[in-house]
Amino acid sequence: MTATTDGSTGALPSRADPPAGTGTVPAGPAARPPEDGAAGPREAAALAARRATEFLLATQDAEGWWKGDLETNVTMDAEDLLLRQFLGILDEDTARAAALHVRGQQREDGTWATFHGGPGDLSTTVEAYVALRLAGDAPDDPHMARAAAWIRERGGIAATRVFTRIWLALFGWWRWQDLPELPPEMIFLPKWFPLNIYDFGCWARQTVVPLTVVSAKRPVRPAPFGLDELRAGPAGPRPPGRRAPAAGWDAAFQRLDDALRRYRKVAPRPLRRAAVHAAARWIVERQENDGCWGGIQPPHVYSLIALHLVGYDLGHPVMRAGIEALDRFAVRRADGSRMVEACQSPVWDTCLAVIALADAGLPADHPQLVRAADWMLGEQVVRPGDWSVRRPELPPGGWAFEFHNDNYPDMDDTAEVVLALRRVRHHDPERVEHAVARGVRWNLGMQSAGGGWGAFDVDNTTVLPNKLPFCDFGEVVDPPSADVTAHVVEMLAVEGYADDPRTLRGVDWLLREQEPDGSWFGRWGVNYVYGTGSVVPALIAAGLPAGHPAIRRAVAWLRDVQNADGGWGEDLRSYPEPGRWAGRGDSTASQTGWALMALLAAGERESDAVARGVAWLAATQREDGTWDEPQFTGTGFPWDFSINYHLYRQVFPLTALGRYLHGESFAAKAR
Repeated sequence: MTATTDGSTGALPSRADPPAGTGTVPAGPAARPPEDGAAGPREAAALAARRATEFLLATQDAEGWWKGDLETNVTMDAEDLLLRQFLGILDEDTARAAALHVRGQQREDGTWATFHGGPGDLSTTVEAYVALRLAGDAPDDPHMARAAAWIRERGGIAATRVFTRIWLALFGWWRWQDLPELPPEMIFLPKWFPLNIYDFGCWARQTVVPLTVVSAKRPVRPAPFGLDELRAGPAGPRPPGRRAPAAGWDAAFQRLDDALRRYRKVAPRPLRRAAVHAAARWIVERQENDGCWGGIQPPHVYSLIALHLVGYDLGHPVMRAGIEALDRFAVRRADGSRMVEACQSPVWDTCLAVIALADAGLPADHPQLVRAADWMLGEQVVRPGDWSVRRPELPPGGWAFEFHNDNYPDMDDTAEVVLALRRVRHHDPERVEHAVARGVRWNLGMQSAGGGWGAFDVDNTTVLPNKLPFCDFGEVVDPPSADVTAHVVEMLAVEGYADDPRTLRGVDWLLREQEPDGSWFGRWGVNYVYGTGSVVPALIAAGLPAGHPAIRRAVAWLRDVQNADGGWGEDLRSYPEPGRWAGRGDSTASQTGWALMALLAAGERESDAVARGVAWLAATQREDGTWDEPQFTGTGFPWDFSINYHLYRQVFPLTALGRYLHGESFAAKAR
């Protein structure tokens, strides 16, 4: 057994003996068993590709987009209920439907995890427990008693992360004075000053600004019940006698927090009022047309709380639009349950679906591809956002991830949308050329100094925000990553920029980032399989020969981590424990697709590894053209926040099958 970072244990998968469950055909009548020699590998791949194509075409929205469910963990549902309770708008139907979903995610030991098959997570379990109490579950119900006992054994409320304790403080279950200080005056810090709001990644920035207002106001709503059953040990995050080390970053930031606590007592009231009002204006200016903030849940809920605290009543248009938008993040299930998405991914899902369908052989002028292109063209962001703080002269032209997020387009979506548009024969080619040119120009202008690309911002690389006592959950900065850089490099190569100095700098950056074992780290997907599956096609598209040493090392690594069943998989534990888990885990459709995309780009089409991977995809496909994939293969924050994109299990296998069947990738043909 191997120890994991949270103290639990898990068996280490063996290369020869894959993890339990790996490679098995999904159980149940909908699963398609392997056909005993009925078809060769190409025929089986063609059948699987045709079924997957039919499924995708059948699930396109009439407006032209695709969107799969974006599943995370039950903190989204818990915090939605807590927000509604705080605002006084929690209704019985919402509480009942949310509780049905939350209960359904509880494990036998009473805990909730942050990803399928992961260890129990303390903060997630506390938030889920409180949500069920709000919905009427009693503390002596067996499932609640199991959860409470597990929570107490691991330190109780006092051991949870800061964000969980903020939610508890809103109802008096935790003391505000025992939370790190977050002064609203930081809104006035100039962009060159350390720890100004633009030093944070966009997702953290949108969350931190409203939380400065909440921290300044320290509101407490009457708690509908107590939580004494969740308490264990000292009541504060720093029990008496325990201090931060005398030296190092932790000590420095602990002293900063102590200084901010003293400042709170003497802060000039006019300055604090001005800071709170400036933060509120900043929040209102960034509300999207549909009422959300940034298209993601955390800034949405905290912005509503902050604005309510500064005097926006529930009938105010800003609040009304924000509250109405909450329900658009909810997915209603057939069983009556209600799951809240942390985000929605229509642009990302649509461009990936178009690429998959085109690479699988759908004609470039197919009406559904043209309809998708029309929708994507209408989603291009043509006004400046927060990114322009660091690039004030750069004209806009990117694409965002969500339905509504004009403030924060991202490099990844922009690159993939351009690649998707190039696969469609559109009836208005001039419109496409204009949109592509704007997107390419924007991506080129957002290159960071080292040669790579981050997701949302330029040179968002300072380590200081991650050191704050307040930031104990997830990544809060946005440095360049191999997967995003690879997608941009691939797009630039397709657009004829392979020899451009900026593209070459990106290629050099990628080569420097290769791991000693031949893989690449995956920032936005799990993990080294995703990074490697992104980088190898990009390097080949940019002109590196398949025999280049970096490509051969990557191919060797992919061969080495292939599971005995022929597929590929990687557990999220590869983030905290790469030496033990990199490239290891149950085979999944999406991760097998990523590995195959890399091997095919590297010229391995006739290899045994590719044949076995394709056979695994064909054998595990269901009759309706889908694949089962309960595993979380998307990444929000490495290890801390994981995502199951329900469309990944469709688009990436189809892309791989299409490239297997039709030879060269689109990028290679374009070159």
